[in-house]
Amino acid sequence: MKRLQTVLSVMILLTFAMTEVAARQIETTNQNQLNIQLADEYYQNGEIDKAQDLYRQVLKQSSNIPFIHNNYYKLLTSTEQYDEAEKYMKKVLGRYRGNHLYGIDLALLYKMQNKSDKYEKQIEQMIKSVGNSQNRMVNLAQNFIRKGIAEKALDLFLKVRKQSKSPYTYAIQLANIYRIVGNKDAMIDEYLNFAKENPQRISYVKNVLQNTLDEEEEFNQLEFKLIDLVQDKPDEEIYPELLIWVYLQRKDFTSAFVQARAFDKRIKGQGAEVINIGSIALSNDAYDDAIKIFDYIVSTYPNSPNYLYARRMSIKAQEEKVKNTYPVDLTEIQQLSEKYQQLYDFSNNSAHGLEAMRSKALLQAFYLDNLPEAIRILSRLLENPRASRAFNATCKIDLGDIYLLFDKPWESTLLYSQVEKAFEDSPLAYKAKLKNAKLHYYNGDFTLAKSHLDILKVATTREISNDAISLSLLISNNTYLDTVDLPLQKYAAAELLIYQNKDDQALQELNQLLNKYPSHNLEDEIYWSKSKIFREQAKPQQALEMLEKIVRNHSTDILGDDAYYTIANIYENDLQDVEKAQEYYGEFLKRYPGSVYIAQARKNFRKLRGDIIN
Repeated sequence: MKRLQTVLSVMILLTFAMTEVAARQIETTNQNQLNIQLADEYYQNGEIDKAQDLYRQVLKQSSNIPFIHNNYYKLLTSTEQYDEAEKYMKKVLGRYRGNHLYGIDLALLYKMQNKSDKYEKQIEQMIKSVGNSQNRMVNLAQNFIRKGIAEKALDLFLKVRKQSKSPYTYAIQLANIYRIVGNKDAMIDEYLNFAKENPQRISYVKNVLQNTLDEEEEFNQLEFKLIDLVQDKPDEEIYPELLIWVYLQRKDFTSAFVQARAFDKRIKGQGAEVINIGSIALSNDAYDDAIKIFDYIVSTYPNSPNYLYARRMSIKAQEEKVKNTYPVDLTEIQQLSEKYQQLYDFSNNSAHGLEAMRSKALLQAFYLDNLPEAIRILSRLLENPRASRAFNATCKIDLGDIYLLFDKPWESTLLYSQVEKAFEDSPLAYKAKLKNAKLHYYNGDFTLAKSHLDILKVATTREISNDAISLSLLISNNTYLDTVDLPLQKYAAAELLIYQNKDDQALQELNQLLNKYPSHNLEDEIYWSKSKIFREQAKPQQALEMLEKIVRNHSTDILGDDAYYTIANIYENDLQDVEKAQEYYGEFLKRYPGSVYIAQARKNFRKLRGDIIN
């Protein structure tokens, strides 16, 4: 019994002792955590001495190294305590010898001190330590990149590729390294390797190249490489697709068309690969290119599913060209109207035929001043049983626009509101809401207009959103709580006159505004509106005068780049003054590198200089 009591007593004493040790350990751990947290706060606040004292204290236990390393290493190196840092790093590696990140930090410490031999020796030892294990080589290479010495990862990835016996292994990692070290030529090769092995990620490759290639020469390198690949590997679809993409980035639609046409023939696509090029050319106002592309499909594939679309878009491209050549030739407008009618008659009441008749109605209303005929066509289209709900809604919006020409805003807003209600939270509804907002703007009800625009700024397509933002800014910048909005009311009324093709009345209103409110915020907007009227009236010199006033007095405002680009465009297309156009395009590229017109301006400049032959 006594013996049992003795054993129990010993066990109780041991338990107490163990509990006390555990408690002390917990207390020590908690104290270390508090010290580390406090040291980090001192470090962040720039109290270096206090931080260093605490870091040294917690370093008495090597197990704390992972928790303080980053800050303590930065503290020692940023204060150039290199001897202290080297002593610390040797302690670290004594405890965590196989940790690559700590080993790289030691190498970087040598580099900071310009001890290149020690730096290279440390890197070499680390590379040697991973042997021929692919996983360990890749891990070390990734740590090199993470620590900002990507060039040291290059040999490791190339070694792994050699072992794998595939020219595409780790292509994306190598591309990233070459990008970091500035070897764009090798970078392009690796992105092409990656695209070859991962065709489903071609969009990623396009985005990276678009964001990485800055100079024209770099795009030239990519183009030449792709041309060689297209010729050497004609069965690979990825390379012609990328080459077409390069041409589209440059807005070189002719070259894109030639490449797409060849590819389309090879895969027997009946124009499917070419259609997209024509549509992009048209959206970029390259009317001649678009006409040529669509006409090719019409003549080459008369029995294909793409025929009707191509024929309609060819007429559409011709229409845009005529409408943007000043003065607008009304005889050509009438011919286009007849072409749309012929397409409708040929199409057997197809969707493309209905669209053709809608285009004819708009020409009749806005250019041939035949409003009754336009309304008759649109009314018949609305009754057509083969028309879709979306098409009918579009025709209603068109009718609303035409009633506004008649000075019948109530009929217009009724039609717009019908579309808004029927197609809630859709692009059609947003378009109708924007029309209603503009109608309120024309009528001088800026508060109501802005309430519509504020919704459209965040809940719509990019095009409508941009229009909404632009008009909202115009209203915000020219309405004040303590003044009457009379200047903006008069400007809005003048804009309605321009919409209604009452140009002489509009000019009179705009001139009165300039005389009555000199140096008003609206000044650049007024000059811009006048320049558009003069250009449409085939008065390029007067248009230039207005634009030059914007450039001279408002070059950094929202219309600055629009005005400068338009000046170059007038010299090129209206006055055929190649020298002046080239001068303005060249200066535009320097002044407005972030403009939405930059790609087109660069193309126009290169064409005028003779770099591009269409």
